[in-house]
Amino acid sequence: MYTTSDFKRGLVIQLDGAPCILVDVTFQSPTARGSNTMVKTKYRNLITAQVLEKTFRSGDKVDEADFERHKGQFLYTDGGKGVFMDLETYEQFELEPDGFEPIAPFLLEGTEVQLGLFQGRMVNVDLPMTVELTVTDTAPVLKNATATAQTKEAILETGHKLQVPPYLNSGEKIKVDTRDGKFISRA
Repeated sequence: MYTTSDFKRGLVIQLDGAPCILVDVTFQSPTARGSNTMVKTKYRNLITAQVLEKTFRSGDKVDEADFERHKGQFLYTDGGKGVFMDLETYEQFELEPDGFEPIAPFLLEGTEVQLGLFQGRMVNVDLPMTVELTVTDTAPVLKNATATAQTKEAILETGHKLQVPPYLNSGEKIKVDTRDGKFISRA
């Protein structure tokens, strides 16, 4: 059991029988004497991916989720589903297309990830903060181009399209932020 004093971003709790990860936690002091501190939370249900809000009173208790994180690896795509392997048990898991499509542009075969398991079932995949991908198609290098002047569209080896500085060529490796899908730097 967790109490509200244990709440912090990234903590996985169980609400309504589902694992939920705390996205944001704020503590609100009372204005009247004798009233409790309120703990406002924003959380994401790891099964439905719904983002919800809930307010708790200071001292409230919630159940700990039967949730584990394991090192994993992306293996391949199978008809829109992603197939992942737990590197500890070598068990394979499939991620349905609705959960796989948002992360697919950042995955190459063999990419290491964090698998979130709830009661032995994979419900979540955490990507590394950055991935290195190769630019497969982009416009030719512009002469006298600077990094801040403008951008051009590039297509990566996974099919992801993004804006890159004009000095990049096809075939170069770049670092991409997996949170927003933007260019960071050359690799």
